[in-house]
Amino acid sequence: MSGTFSADVSGANAFSDFAHEWRSRMGETFALAPFRRTTVSGFSARSRGFRVRDMMFNRFETAAALRTAGRRVGADDHVRLWIVHRGTWRFEEPGGAEHTAPAGRLLVQTGMLSQFSAAPHTLVQVLVLPAAEVRPGRGGPASGPADTAEVRLLTAHAAMVGRMLDRLGPAGVDAARSTLAELARAAAGGGLDDVEPLLSPALAQAARDLADRRLTDPGLSPSALARELNVSPRTLQRAFAREGRPLSTYIRRRRLEEACRELVAPHRRMTVTEIAARWQFADSGHFARAFRKYYGRTPTDYAATAARETDAT
Repeated sequence: MSGTFSADVSGANAFSDFAHEWRSRMGETFALAPFRRTTVSGFSARSRGFRVRDMMFNRFETAAALRTAGRRVGADDHVRLWIVHRGTWRFEEPGGAEHTAPAGRLLVQTGMLSQFSAAPHTLVQVLVLPAAEVRPGRGGPASGPADTAEVRLLTAHAAMVGRMLDRLGPAGVDAARSTLAELARAAAGGGLDDVEPLLSPALAQAARDLADRRLTDPGLSPSALARELNVSPRTLQRAFAREGRPLSTYIRRRRLEEACRELVAPHRRMTVTEIAARWQFADSGHFARAFRKYYGRTPTDYAATAARETDAT
């Protein structure tokens, strides 16, 4: 089975139109995942892709956030190459491991998925093919820069296949499929777990976004964030080195800022010690020293001054 797929949908029937077109073009081998009701009701997307034999390629751009319903999708013998051009792509594997691919990254993953999601205005390309064609290494998903020559050649060839597929004969379809497999191997095998200077800002921003959502988590650390972003700690360290401030410094500063907000909140109910514990400072003394270094006053003095200024107004 081979053929092209195209959808540009929005409005009340957007998801049903998209799903009908997908099923008729992609078939059960690449069945559409079930999506959450909020995604279905607000669905707005543009998609261009094709199926060639046992491979599928799709360029997907979503205007609104999307998230699947959590039922397992895909196949154990599939490998997926996600190329994220804009926004953020996230997925969860069976067993609960979560992974994030920010803009400018290639993510290679094998097997079934529990769910996936995308931020609004995300643009991603995905190639799905038999795992035997790529022979991915073990140890979970791998990530690398999306701007390598191999990835650019892969996406350029896929775009050409999408334009020409409906006019190709059997021999041409076979050649298109074989070339996709060859280029997928090259893209997956070159430069993974590395980062180019131009991609460092995207990686650093993705790490900051993840850190902001986990500031109260005692397990938050640069190493934990590197695992979630599917890069090595050294790669993430290099991305922040170019900004002149370590990721650990960013985490501490953001925790201090959130602690400060709670200190001066009207009618606050937590003590300084409780606030220190909530934002993962070892004890109130450690919190006071860090707070004074950043704000120039102790937490108690800072809160008292803020209260007096509020009363004066």
